[in-house]
Amino acid sequence: MINSGSTNTFGGQPPLGFKYLGLSTICTITPNVVKQTIARSHFRVTKKSHDWLGCWGHHMKSPGFKVIGSHQKLNHFPGTFQIGRKDRLWRNLSKMQVRFGKQEFSFFPRTFVLPQDIKLLRKAWEDGGSKQKWIIKPPASARGIGIQVIHKWSQMPRKRPLLVQKYLHKPYLISGSKFDLRIYVYVTSYNPLRIYMFSDGLVRFASCKYSSSLKTLSNKFMHLTNYSVNKKNSEYQTNSDDKACQGHKWALKALWQYLGMKGINTTLLWEKIKDIVIKTIIASEPYVSSLMKMHVRTPYSCHELFGFDIMLDENLKPWILEVNISPSLHSNTGLDVSIKGQMIKDLLNLAGFRIPPREDVTTPCSSASSSTNSLCGGNRERTKLDLSADEKLKRAFYLTQRYANQDFLSTVLDVLTPEDVRVLAESEDELNRRGEFERIFPSPSSSRYLNFFECPRYLNILLDQWEQKYWNNRTTCILLRTLCQEGVHLGTSDPAHMVRNCIMMELNVKLEEVLKC
Repeated sequence: MINSGSTNTFGGQPPLGFKYLGLSTICTITPNVVKQTIARSHFRVTKKSHDWLGCWGHHMKSPGFKVIGSHQKLNHFPGTFQIGRKDRLWRNLSKMQVRFGKQEFSFFPRTFVLPQDIKLLRKAWEDGGSKQKWIIKPPASARGIGIQVIHKWSQMPRKRPLLVQKYLHKPYLISGSKFDLRIYVYVTSYNPLRIYMFSDGLVRFASCKYSSSLKTLSNKFMHLTNYSVNKKNSEYQTNSDDKACQGHKWALKALWQYLGMKGINTTLLWEKIKDIVIKTIIASEPYVSSLMKMHVRTPYSCHELFGFDIMLDENLKPWILEVNISPSLHSNTGLDVSIKGQMIKDLLNLAGFRIPPREDVTTPCSSASSSTNSLCGGNRERTKLDLSADEKLKRAFYLTQRYANQDFLSTVLDVLTPEDVRVLAESEDELNRRGEFERIFPSPSSSRYLNFFECPRYLNILLDQWEQKYWNNRTTCILLRTLCQEGVHLGTSDPAHMVRNCIMMELNVKLEEVLKC
């Protein structure tokens, strides 16, 4: 396995000199499963103002990201509330649906944000008839707080912001109960976009058998699947076995086994969930990328774990319910510990915390160097000013080509610039640390998602073409290692890595074609 320029020691021994640094908890919300994983890996928890490698804590306002040193890593990106708040999530997905059609974006219920959409809701309410059910949610709450299922207009609260959705009244049931899925999604970078999904997750059941009767709508134990709600039911049954299909919380892998025994194609179902995740993350991309450019010193400084809540209807179609930007990592049972513990261990390895020279730590705003065990050992940290004029020309060339086809886009790999080599090496290093995470973007089949970005990104094109060409032959890492050993990733004047002449030749060919016409 090729290790990154990181400690990569979660579950192992720390590298020499590690004792001088630590991971900071900073605030009191850091979950125990994170603290315990850090402790087992011999990291030292610190509360000093700048002597830390990583922080797991609260989301903060975008300008606050400016104080993060280039060797430090926070577990949030600026702007992810654009999908983490229920009202923003539906606004952004609705925009995507208008732009790309219901065929691509039909995985969320019809939604109205009040008070802005009150007239539209009233019309939809009247068109739907008296037996139609609606679910109302506060736009920024969690743990099922303030959620109700209603069917009368008179039940609608009037004096506070609300999200109103058409209720999914025909869910897929197991043993008569409805359930939802908690899918763990980890984004290591927004530019280029890299998305991972953990192979396991949680299945949370309502603790009362489901009924579609209007008389039952006030029963939260029947209509809500939140653990924080159902654990209060005296009939709630716990489950500590990650392989058992029993109680009111299962492991996701246990669900796949249960459905597989019923002849259901769980592979296809997983692919549909991946599709939802990728499209939803892309819906937040323009906001996050803009704020990263404004407030974050280096792309290395941010990463984020999301909790996607997915429900299956009676036809096994997955629907997104919400996205959590601080998903609960509290572990109350052996089942929670088994799934969340492994997930956090793999996540922190994927994060690739780097150990800078001690002199860099004493200056909070200094740039970091990585350790030397990476594919491109000794690489300097990327900043916003690294691009040479030649690299800027290459990016502009590929981003301004209208109606570019696959044959043309594949030429992006013909001449690899220093920044290309750095990004590709970083991505390969990261992929080799994935543990039980699966990278779903970029992937060999993810090129079609490039059309959903508000603005095309050069690095997304680069990684997409790399995946298409080398996904079944990762031994090409040897090529990247050779280039890094030659120092190409640090900058070079070698004509073999300069695109200017190649692009001029291409433009001359196009000019000749135009003149012939």
